[in-house]
Amino acid sequence: MEASASPRRGVPVGRATARAKGGLMKVQDIMSKTLSCCAATDTLQKAAQLMKEHDVGAIPVVNDCDERKLLGIITDRDICMKVVAQGDLTSTARASEAMTSAPATCRPDESIEGCESLMKRHQVRRIPVVDSSGVCVGIVSQADIALRDTPEHIKDTLAAVSQHRARPQGQAVAASA
Repeated sequence: MEASASPRRGVPVGRATARAKGGLMKVQDIMSKTLSCCAATDTLQKAAQLMKEHDVGAIPVVNDCDERKLLGIITDRDICMKVVAQGDLTSTARASEAMTSAPATCRPDESIEGCESLMKRHQVRRIPVVDSSGVCVGIVSQADIALRDTPEHIKDTLAAVSQHRARPQGQAVAASA
């Protein structure tokens, strides 16, 4: 299946075509470059409002929204599972309390295959993209990859990311939603 354009970004797509021509698409070719972020000190309510406003399920957590040094990532599931489900519904709960610290990241010039491999290995659906200084410059979602690949390859990636892993009792679940 080859798509002609990404409906979200109007960018030409076609990973299978790039592979057939002997080239690899890079993360910078498909990542969302316009992203919202929150500071670790922002409230969970602010993080949730940003997710709602931008219709996303995860946002990078940074030291400062101008400098954007990546500290972690927070998902809607993190907010629900790590805070709401535990009954910590205070208006002062901070993003740092629910975020996944030191998430898997990739660089803009890495191949999509490398990014996809990270998603599979860490069982996550979103990977922040950082430059050599650790500044968050984008994010790649499983959907960004799916829009550019064949149904067979998408099925393999989805299965690997979604596969249930047994973990020792009491061990926390990493951000994967």
